[in-house]
Amino acid sequence: MTMSQPMRKLALTTHVTASVGWIGALAVFFAHALAGLLSADEQIVRAMSLAMGIGAWFVILPLALASLATGLVQALGTAWGLVRHYWVLFKLLLTAVATIVLLLKLGPISYLAEESARTTFSSTDLIGLRASVMLHAGGGLLVLLTAATLAVYKPHGMTAYGSGSAPGTPRWVKVFGMVIAILILTLGAMSFLGGHGPGVHIPTDG
Repeated sequence: MTMSQPMRKLALTTHVTASVGWIGALAVFFAHALAGLLSADEQIVRAMSLAMGIGAWFVILPLALASLATGLVQALGTAWGLVRHYWVLFKLLLTAVATIVLLLKLGPISYLAEESARTTFSSTDLIGLRASVMLHAGGGLLVLLTAATLAVYKPHGMTAYGSGSAPGTPRWVKVFGMVIAILILTLGAMSFLGGHGPGVHIPTDG
């Protein structure tokens, strides 16, 4: 069902605000992660870790869910559709991947924040976990910036569903689709195979 113009503008405003806010919040999170990883000052390391825990749960997560939800509303409630244009489909996939990775990393981020609150926590503790959080934040930024670029440029290319026929697939779609497929397969393999899951850097008792 197509939304009315006032509703469409409201949904678009909400989506843009949530998406840009997500990028900004993740950029701050990345800066905290990088500063905490590079600093030898225990107070800075602890402060950055605590800030990441708060930011991830109370800023980044709500913005991520809002961006994903309003993106779906925008697609389903406008003429763009959800699977009619390749750029919309790819943007949705990138947003979904970023959201899933965020959900998987919330546990380790919380663990890092909890451990950093201990008076015995030092700048050499949980280096692997802190590096992992920083790398995932950097990767997430690249994914979100790519999604934002798709939203601005809206490269041409309609799916067979959108055009009602079997149009020639643009070259950018083939390349981009392959990159996204590799990204999803890599994330899946790292999360569930080979000891690269979300809790791999969290010490276990015993």
